[in-house]
Amino acid sequence: MPPSSATLLTPSTLTTLVFAFLLLAGLLLRLWLASRQIRHVAQHRGAVPAPFAGRITLAAHQKAADYTVAKARFGLLEMGLSSAVVLGWTLLGGLDALNQWLLSWLGGGMAQQLALLVGFALVSGAIDLPATLYQTFRLEQRFGFNQMTPRLWLADLLKSTLLGAVIGLPIAALILWLMGAAGPLWWLWAWCVWMGFNLLLMVVFPLFIAPLFNKFQPLADEDLKARVTALMQRCGFAAKGLFVMDGSRRSAHANAYFTGFGAAKRVVFYDTLLRQLAPGEVEAVLAHELGHFKHRHITRRLAGMFAISLAGFALLGWLSTRGWFYTGLGVQPNLMLPGLPGAAPNDALALLLFLLAAPVFTLFVSPLLAQMSRRHEFQADAYAVAQASGADLASALLKLYQDNASTLTPDPVYVRFYYSHPPATERLARLPVALPP
Repeated sequence: MPPSSATLLTPSTLTTLVFAFLLLAGLLLRLWLASRQIRHVAQHRGAVPAPFAGRITLAAHQKAADYTVAKARFGLLEMGLSSAVVLGWTLLGGLDALNQWLLSWLGGGMAQQLALLVGFALVSGAIDLPATLYQTFRLEQRFGFNQMTPRLWLADLLKSTLLGAVIGLPIAALILWLMGAAGPLWWLWAWCVWMGFNLLLMVVFPLFIAPLFNKFQPLADEDLKARVTALMQRCGFAAKGLFVMDGSRRSAHANAYFTGFGAAKRVVFYDTLLRQLAPGEVEAVLAHELGHFKHRHITRRLAGMFAISLAGFALLGWLSTRGWFYTGLGVQPNLMLPGLPGAAPNDALALLLFLLAAPVFTLFVSPLLAQMSRRHEFQADAYAVAQASGADLASALLKLYQDNASTLTPDPVYVRFYYSHPPATERLARLPVALPP
């Protein structure tokens, strides 16, 4: 008698089918959402929305629409490429081929595992390189945002690669060693190492890493400095210092952010932001950022990251011992090798497969995370209005939307799925002030 379908549907086959289905479904969903965004923005390109008619020119509105559509169309190509790359690494055998080649060359040991991680990173980076170059030197350049020279871009690439090797390889080696030597609960120890590394990075990054890429000067405007310091004192917030970053070396986009942890905490303003906003508007933007701290949004996000990463490590710990996890995603687990006393470890394979598969299975959680982030933005805006001028906040937000060419007419469904910040119409409508003329 022929085998039944239940007999043929092994865990490995089921994994392949579910992965392939979710990969295709996710791609189709993202393509549909991007198409909606392109169509909706293009349809509303011809007129400035009524609430903004007195502040935004038609030319600025159309530039934002064209920029949004151009990014979305380029995103369509990136989506197709990224899905093809994931498929190529997994079910089409790319990762398996790379692993088998390195095994035949290096044998099964830590050197081979690290080589697999490095090889994967280099190949992935090479695949992404044309898209990165196009986005920087064609798309951003076309709309007047790119300020980078090819020399600066290459210097950034070399620095990032070197830092990745110096910082990433020791951490990767430690985690791989724990996977092989710490027993069934290796994932708990690895999670502790990973969280400790991230907390350490929050201290190290603003002091040692960020200055490798940008220049940070103390805020020189004494009036603005006094105004910002008084705001932080009212809000009970202490920082190591106020700094201005030369963001204009790379982009015309404006921003401000908090960085660091504990004694290394600092406030950083892009020089482009200070050029575009009046002192009262800068104070209002900073008050918004302080609102995130006051409502403990940063703490909650850290706690969420800790919990999600713990669940991820635990899941990886379980999956790494299941043969169907490897074969179902197109990889033959390492078996007994000639001349070796035992099987070559599968730890690097498991880690890479998990990193490739996790986004495919978690894509549909994105709307929940985006909704939470938008709610936090509304709360931070309300706090800013209580601590600074609501009119200044509205004016600052409108300038930033305009200067960053953010569309005023995004597709509502696209917003609900992707937007971490509310669109201008919703955000400004919540502020208890009228838009300044």
